[in-house]
Amino acid sequence: MPGFELIGKEEKEEINHLFDKSGILFRHSFENIRNDVYKVKDFEKNFSKKMKVPHSLAVTSGTSALRVALASLGISKGDEVITQSFTFVATVEAIIESRAQPVIAEIDKTLNMNPADLEKKISKKTKAIIVVHMLGVPAKLKEIKDIADKNNIPLIEDTAWGCGGFYNDIPLGTYGDIGTFSFDFAKTITTGEGGMVVFKDKELYNKAAAWHDHGHENNPNLPRWEDSRSSSGFNFRMTEMQGAIGIAQLKKLDYIVKMQRQNEQLIFNEINHLPIKMREIPNNSYQTSDALIFFTRTPNEALLCRKSITDVGLGTKILPEAISWHFAGKWDHMAELSSFYDNKLSNSFPISLGILSRSVSIPISVKMPSDFPKKIKKAIAKVLG
Repeated sequence: MPGFELIGKEEKEEINHLFDKSGILFRHSFENIRNDVYKVKDFEKNFSKKMKVPHSLAVTSGTSALRVALASLGISKGDEVITQSFTFVATVEAIIESRAQPVIAEIDKTLNMNPADLEKKISKKTKAIIVVHMLGVPAKLKEIKDIADKNNIPLIEDTAWGCGGFYNDIPLGTYGDIGTFSFDFAKTITTGEGGMVVFKDKELYNKAAAWHDHGHENNPNLPRWEDSRSSSGFNFRMTEMQGAIGIAQLKKLDYIVKMQRQNEQLIFNEINHLPIKMREIPNNSYQTSDALIFFTRTPNEALLCRKSITDVGLGTKILPEAISWHFAGKWDHMAELSSFYDNKLSNSFPISLGILSRSVSIPISVKMPSDFPKKIKKAIAKVLG
C-alpha cells in the first residue's frame, strides 16, 4: 500500500503545471485554450512505454478498467467469464455488469488461479478468462495462457495488485491479451482513484477507447459535437488531475517495488524459522511484494496470529480478517453468482477455503519502521512458539 506514502512535491508540481498552463480538467477538446497540456494522454503514453505495450487507456478505476476490457471483447448476455475464487468483489462485479455469467475457478498455493481447475471450468459459453495477480504475486501465466490459447479464449490480466511485477521478464498485465490496473489509494501507485487498460491489439484498443467515452471515436476530422460513433458506451474517462498525479507516481514505481521487496525480505528473514509455510511463488516471477503471506497449520492458528499481531499495534492485510470481501464463497449478496451455484456458494470452493482459512497476510510498506520485522516475529512466535 505504498503509493500514498510517497505523495509529495512531484505530484504537486504536476498539478501546479496543469493549473498554471492550462486549467482544463477534461481530457478532450478545448484545444484553443489548453496550451497543448494533455496530462491523461501523457500518462497513457508514459505507461505504454513503461509496460512495453503499444496501447494504454486511462479510466476512472480498476473496476471500470475490467468493465471496459470486457466491453472491448463484446462480452454480453449468455457468455461466461471465468475468474478465480480469491480476488476482490470488483472482478466479479465487472462480469455481472457486462451481463455475463461469472464462473469461479479454485486457487492453488500461489493464492492465484489453479490452471488445472480453470481447464475444468471451460465450456462452449466461455468467452474470456480473468486471472488476478493477488497481492503482487504473479499467477502461473504460462500454464493459464496455454489453456486460453488452446481454447481460443482471450486472457485478461487483472493487475490491480501487480503493477511493476514481471513474469518471464514480461511486465505483468502484458502477458495476456488485455491487462487492467488499479490506481486507488491503497495500490502500488495511486491517482486517488483511477485505472488503466493496456492492449496489444489496436482494434480492441479503439473499441475500448470509444466505449469508455459514450461511444465517441474522437475522429480528428470532426469536432467533438459531430463526432462519429459505431456503438454505445459509458463514461469512464480519467480527469486531467488524475493524469497529472499518475505521471508523477509512475516515475516512482521502480523505487516502490524495490523497497517493498527489500522490506519483505527483512520480515521473511525474521519469521522463516517459525513453524509456518510460505506462499508459493511461480518460477521466473518478479513479485511486487505488496504483502508477505504464510500458512499456519490450522485456521484457528491463523486467527490467533492476527490477534497477536493486532495486540502489539500492528495489522494484517485482507487475510484472515477481510476474507468476506475477497473470497467468492462469501458473496451470496450477488444473486447472479449465487444462483449459478444453486445458492450454495459457501461450499462451492472447498480447496480455496482450506487454503485461505490458514493464511496470514503481512502488509508491506515502503517506509517500514526498523523495528517492524522483530515486532511481527515476536507476535507470531507468541502463538506458534
